Amino acid sequence: MQTTLKIGTRGSPLALAQAHETQARLMAAHGLPEDAFEVVVISTSGDRIQDRPLSEAGGKGLFTKEIEEALLERRIDIAVHSSKDMPTLLPDGLELSAFLPREDARDAFIGKAAKAIVELPQGAKVGSSSLRRQALIRRMRPDLDVVMFRGNVQTRLRKLDEGVADGTILAYAGLKRLGLEHVVTDLMPLETFPPAPGQGAIGIETRIGDGDVEKMLTAIHDLATGQALACERAFLAALDGSCRTPIAGHATIAEETVFFAGLIISPDGTDWHEVKTQGPAGDAALIGADAARTVRAKAGEKFFDGWA
Repeated sequence: MQTTLKIGTRGSPLALAQAHETQARLMAAHGLPEDAFEVVVISTSGDRIQDRPLSEAGGKGLFTKEIEEALLERRIDIAVHSSKDMPTLLPDGLELSAFLPREDARDAFIGKAAKAIVELPQGAKVGSSSLRRQALIRRMRPDLDVVMFRGNVQTRLRKLDEGVADGTILAYAGLKRLGLEHVVTDLMPLETFPPAPGQGAIGIETRIGDGDVEKMLTAIHDLATGQALACERAFLAALDGSCRTPIAGHATIAEETVFFAGLIISPDGTDWHEVKTQGPAGDAALIGADAARTVRAKAGEKFFDGWA
């Protein structure tokens, strides 16, 4: 392997924090100095397109396309991603080969007009670019005005300070990684406001067959997070999940058992179907895919017409 391991990442403060966490774990695991690594910032289409929802611009792959191209062209050796941004289908020759220990998967509310969504005045504006969050907000409070909110964490917090909205929802994990827990005014329960599949987990993408890199990553891979993500991503894949599909899913691992809860919901928040299941952690992907078939059967194919 070349002397310097090149770590590819987006350039947002959160993406950089995740890349540096990966670097720090590799340094500690292998006793390597800081200069054994180079963090390579790559601008993605998802970062550049700010004027419309990703679902209209081409989907969550807009956050990974240019980074994956760099990986395939060997300009970087590994790519560090927020797992919830990863499409379920990866380019030929690439794989998600390691996951760091998962952070708190819950969503966090940051309120200006009130500390919690339930306390907001009627007609208050809540900003979010996530179709899942928009749908769950509407399920909780159909009277609220849900507005599109794009940009990185700092941009969204600035928009909130400027009065563009009365509140917004962000991943608690990202706020914690940025040292911004203090801005949170309420944490959303997993049971009533389930997260996106992969939320809170840092995923590391590599070229298939890159043995030296895989050996390095084995030392920092968290098995339980990998099993949970296998379940969640299989659920998403079996439902043809994309940025146009409001889908939530969360798996936990305890005593070699995977516990999974999934949900599909209409964008207006008026119709939803849930599934809960469990099974051997070693069968996590099969359990996730089976949960998707169960919830699809509950909902019926007409549920997806017009919005999936």
